[in-house]
Order: sequence, then structure tokens, then C-alpha cells
Amino acid sequence: MANCTNCSAPLPANSIKCEYCNSRNDVDLKGVHYYTTHETASPRSCPRCAISLKSIDLKLDGKFLIERCDQCLGLFFDPGELEALLENSVTNVFTIKRTEINNLNQLRAQDYSISYIKCPVCAQLMNRANYGARSGIIVDRCKEHGVWLDGGELRHLCEWMKAGGKLLEQEEKKMAETEQARELRRAQSQTPLGGDQIGYGGGGLFGDPRHHGDPDLLDVVLTAVRFILK
Repeated sequence: MANCTNCSAPLPANSIKCEYCNSRNDVDLKGVHYYTTHETASPRSCPRCAISLKSIDLKLDGKFLIERCDQCLGLFFDPGELEALLENSVTNVFTIKRTEINNLNQLRAQDYSISYIKCPVCAQLMNRANYGARSGIIVDRCKEHGVWLDGGELRHLCEWMKAGGKLLEQEEKKMAETEQARELRRAQSQTPLGGDQIGYGGGGLFGDPRHHGDPDLLDVVLTAVRFILK
């Protein structure tokens, strides 16, 4: 759990405001403001506060600019940037800690009511989508321009990653693909091929007489032969 940078009291889950001294904490990007340079104000506006976003350089593998609101500390990432930041920030995770993931989500605090907000770029309403498997974070995503995170949500996603959330997502995706493949094989096995059906395929009206292992089919063929020879 993160602590307040002013009084060191524990911060509530996903909150940027200390309950003890009421100071606001830039916990999502702790340490970044000590070495980053603030670029000129972005032409993009915060969908929560309607003020200009500030561009900051995270300096990950060179120049890595994202937008942040100085008032609510929300963050806007261009497509692919959030995933790149999480992968760069959280490494060497080899186990899935399901209890920690569940506890993290139970502590989830909601700072805003459920609503659709506008993309800082195109001003169109963004889609609300769950990030990853059981992350507990519903992000606002514009298909064309990127992802918005409210203050505190990036810290939550980092904790989710540390608890093996990405591994859990990959595991559940693999299980879903395996189940889909199993269902496909089951459906195919229950659907007779053309040559195995009566009245269809290469066997003519009575099917393929070469299937000697099927007594019902053999009876049909013998009955037809007796009928023709009468």
C-alpha cells in the first residue's frame, strides 16, 4: 500500500487524497516529477476537469510522452503506451497470487460515478472496458486515440501486474482458446460427413457400402439389394 508523501499515512486504495492531512498525492508517477521535464501544455483537454492536459516525458527507452491533468491527476495514453509502461515498470513476475488480486479488487474505491467521458483528442464518447483479467479497473478507451485512466488507476494496475495479473490474463486466454478448440472438435465429430449419410455423398442413395463396421448401414444396403433382385 502506498503512503502519503506529506505525512506518510497509508493512502486509501486507488485514492490520490490523504484522509489524514488532505494532501493530494501524485502516486501514479512517483519519482517521475523529480527528473522529467514538463513539455508545453497539450492541446488535449482533461475529460474530467475540462482543463488543458500537461505533457510529461517518462523517458522510457528514450522520449516517452504522456498527458496528465494537474488537477485530478488523470492520465491519457496513446494506443500501446499503457501496455508499454506496465511492461517496463513491472518485471520478473513468475507466479499468480490470486488472493492478492482478489483483495486488491475488494479494496477498489470509486472516485467517480459510472459515466461515459469524451476522448481528449476527438471529443467522442469513449467505450468503457475492463482492463485485463480480473484487474478491477474499467478504463475509458477510444479505439482510435488511446486510453484514459483516472487518478490512482495506474497504481492499481501496477499492483495487479505485480500480483501476476498479466499471467492470469494469459492463462485464462489460453484456457478459453483450448475450450473453443474442444467445442469445435466436438461439433465436428457430431456432424456426419457427406459420404456417411444415407442419400448423400459418394455412396449414392444408400450411402457407402464400404463401411462394413456399421451394422445399420449394412442392413440398409442388403435390404436394397434384395428389393432390386426380386
